[in-house]
Amino acid sequence: MAETSYYYGTGRRKTATARVRLIPEGSGIAVVNRKQIDDYFDRDVMKTVIMQPFELTETAGKFDLYVNVRGGGKSGQAGAIRHGIARALLQVDPELRSVLKKSGLLTRDARMKERRKYGQKGARARYQFSKR
Repeated sequence: MAETSYYYGTGRRKTATARVRLIPEGSGIAVVNRKQIDDYFDRDVMKTVIMQPFELTETAGKFDLYVNVRGGGKSGQAGAIRHGIARALLQVDPELRSVLKKSGLLTRDARMKERRKYGQKGARARYQFSKR
């Protein structure tokens, strides 16, 4: 039995972590957590974000995409998948680095939710001050 080779990339965004596998010479199918991408992400914006690395490198439809993603919400998960795809494409062809780097797809977006502080209502919001 022949082993199929694939390219692996890990992507992160907010609290979401995506494990991405690209299988070359595929038909262009995309599976996220064992569901078709259209079933998992209901908004078209999310699918556009995910497919951005493929469109920039002109490799759309050349790979089968299999993703396991955990944590965060749908927006964070879409960003994590995009980051993972960009990293996996680097393994496919290191010459794509300049295109992906210029678009900012290789940089991990470090923006996280700020924690709530004690004695306050939220991260920045305070309880209303009363003088008397």
